[in-house]
Amino acid sequence: MTDLRTAASHFINGAFVEDAAGDPIPVIYAASGQEIARVHAATPAIVEQALASARAAQAEWAGMSGTERGRILRRAADLIRARNHELSVIETHDTGKPLSETLVADATSGADALEYFGGLAGSLTGEHIQLGQDWVYTRREPLGLCVGIGAWNYPTQIACWKAAPALACGNTMVFKPSEETPLCALKIAEILQEAGLPPGVFNVIQGRGEVGAALVSDPRVDKVSLTGSVPTGRKVYAAAAEGMKHVTMELGGKSPLLIFDDADLEDAVGGAILGNFYSSGQVCSNGTRVFVQRGIKEAFLTRLSERLSQAVIGDPLDEATNFGPLVSARQRDIVEGYIAKGVEEGARLICGGGRPDLPGWYVEPTVFADVTDDMIIAREEIFGPVMAVLDFEDEDEAITRANATEFGLSAGVFTRDLTRAHRVIARLEAGSCFINSYNDAPVEAPFGGSKLSGVGRENSKEAIAHYSQVKSVYVRMGPVEAPF
Repeated sequence: MTDLRTAASHFINGAFVEDAAGDPIPVIYAASGQEIARVHAATPAIVEQALASARAAQAEWAGMSGTERGRILRRAADLIRARNHELSVIETHDTGKPLSETLVADATSGADALEYFGGLAGSLTGEHIQLGQDWVYTRREPLGLCVGIGAWNYPTQIACWKAAPALACGNTMVFKPSEETPLCALKIAEILQEAGLPPGVFNVIQGRGEVGAALVSDPRVDKVSLTGSVPTGRKVYAAAAEGMKHVTMELGGKSPLLIFDDADLEDAVGGAILGNFYSSGQVCSNGTRVFVQRGIKEAFLTRLSERLSQAVIGDPLDEATNFGPLVSARQRDIVEGYIAKGVEEGARLICGGGRPDLPGWYVEPTVFADVTDDMIIAREEIFGPVMAVLDFEDEDEAITRANATEFGLSAGVFTRDLTRAHRVIARLEAGSCFINSYNDAPVEAPFGGSKLSGVGRENSKEAIAHYSQVKSVYVRMGPVEAPF
């Protein structure tokens, strides 16, 4: 059995560190409601220790060649893959997500990020610009000390998605996981250390909002990368702006999925399931507003109901289970509140809506049809297994309604007409889009949103620009002319 106890609550300067004076943070297993571990929130002394160690380590880490830094990141990726089962079990205990999912989607994604940016690290060069006899060269330099603030839905993946590009560019990082899921990032820090990362380069401290606020407001911090809700993003972005810090904000969404009547029905249903019920619906990019052209609406709902009836809801550690609980009692209460609101507003409940007879914080996969744009379940991010199906007649109408939201994280289109697919995607106001697919997130592709869904991009070469800055150097080869 995987040992869920941690050597200490925090990982600072290459070692586990404890300060029992910090508020206790219980780790509750979502499938049972039982406490399985406990950590302590960072005290001001712990916050200071983490920031000081990251600042002290940064110059030496940046002074290494990109190839040397990349070698360590790639070695960590290999260690993560070798321990995928152990890390997946921890992820399942931390989040409640089924092991059948965590084995293929969490630590493996983190390893992909470390491998990709590790391979990219040695290629981060500037350019030469000839100006007659004079010339300019540019240097791509690290920002310095970065703060990462994680969400609870993908704790292993998010820690790696933020650490990998930051470290590849020569930055150091202090990472604060969500207080709901504090265990996974500690394992990533331990593995990075084993792979040869110098002490102080990647640090993990626990805590709630006040710890995050202390990190974000510290003048030694050069960059803040947050994955979280829009309300949290507003606060963090404003605090970072006080110090003119660089930011990446990966926030929430209410993303549209457009299904035209010529779509492959089975693929469209599969895409809608992936876009609403994977991780029990706790995915920021989910396509929770499913616009279905009227010609196939009832066929879509019938096949969707058939396939959802095959979901295996149960013990997340049983690999036969493919649908698990929500992360916390509070999150279940929020989701059930939205389900009640959907019924109250007159949406047609197609399936789900109740609690399975199981311990823990489960909610059945839930589908509403006949949803209108003004209903709360069509406007607000639910972050749970609740799909809203909306009818539409034609392409222009669907696009206009899909864009009528303050969010802009993702969007998807299902159609056999690829000309239409590209035309529609070009008009949808979202950062991460899909054609005849949904929720793919390879590290090679940029991920991020527009409008209130965020600022900046994670993954791909685009992330390098968000964790580095360009210095230009003008070199004059002849005498300097001055007016006096």
